[in-house]
Amino acid sequence: MSQAWKKNIRKVVPYVPGEQPKRKVIKLNTNENPYPPSEKVTLSLEQFNSDCLKLYPDPDCLSLRQVLAEYYGFSTENIFVGVGSDDVLSVAFMTFFNSDKPILFPDITYSFYSVWADLYRIPYRKIPVDNDFRIKKEDYYCDNGGIVFANPNAPTAICESVDFVEDIVKKNPGAVVIVDEAYIDFGGTSALGLVNRYDNLLVVQTFSKSRSMAGMRIGYAIGNAELIKAMNDVKFSINSYTLNQSSLYAGGEAVKDDEYFRSTVKKIVDTRERVRKSLEKLGFCCTESCTNFLFATHATKPAGEIFEALKEKDIFVRYFNLPRIDNYLRITIGTDGEMDMLIEALKTIV
Repeated sequence: MSQAWKKNIRKVVPYVPGEQPKRKVIKLNTNENPYPPSEKVTLSLEQFNSDCLKLYPDPDCLSLRQVLAEYYGFSTENIFVGVGSDDVLSVAFMTFFNSDKPILFPDITYSFYSVWADLYRIPYRKIPVDNDFRIKKEDYYCDNGGIVFANPNAPTAICESVDFVEDIVKKNPGAVVIVDEAYIDFGGTSALGLVNRYDNLLVVQTFSKSRSMAGMRIGYAIGNAELIKAMNDVKFSINSYTLNQSSLYAGGEAVKDDEYFRSTVKKIVDTRERVRKSLEKLGFCCTESCTNFLFATHATKPAGEIFEALKEKDIFVRYFNLPRIDNYLRITIGTDGEMDMLIEALKTIV
């Protein structure tokens, strides 16, 4: 039988997420929030009228966009929501990166960028970060088809200033610049203050990290109304009904509970700084983190060996067997108890 159809299959190297073990472990490998979402989220779901599940959700996601608009001081026309920031970024790639010129992003960053570029057949060029894993903004002062970078960056945890971001946006008026701020709530300052000044800037954030709602898959982008309309045109050409009813409902309640949000972020940041000091006492060196994880290397013990030894103790961290970072571990910040168990395990390993 002929298998000529195989030549028409689109072949890509997929994104590889962190391992999701099926048994109970100390899970510090996927940058989830160790704390539950706001009680207002739980209460809203208890009161959720399941009868509405027989109906399609609002394709405009207006209720959630209104809450986000009020919270950040924008119009609903400036806000796009999707199924996690991955969905939002995917739509943005399809919408804005259609030039014959390559898009630019760092060589060490969120690995989904190259996956989307390959999938959508977008030419791209990876720009090397420097020896301290920092983005060199001058490398982006060139002709291109668009720019995307995470700030703070992942997996390096490093954050650049708003002035740094503005320089890149200002130097590229003919291209859309996407700033992926999945971790911005844990350190640094958001570039949202630049949105009204630059019509080529799109800022993307998520509920998965600081708002403890990775399981509900909510992400959003904020930019000028023309950018958002273009994204919606693409979205409505693929799948009008993206966010489900319960996510729209619970997402709004999460944003309203600002006090809980800020207290949870503070707990994670406090734990992060305490653990960083403990790791340094054990011979680790960490980049300056503005995220809910630490990017750490040990002075003498190879990262791959530490990764496997921790796994044997049912402690999962993330190891990237990739050039330049193959001797680093990315360690998500868990509860204080989980991090204490990590430190005790590391004492026996290193």
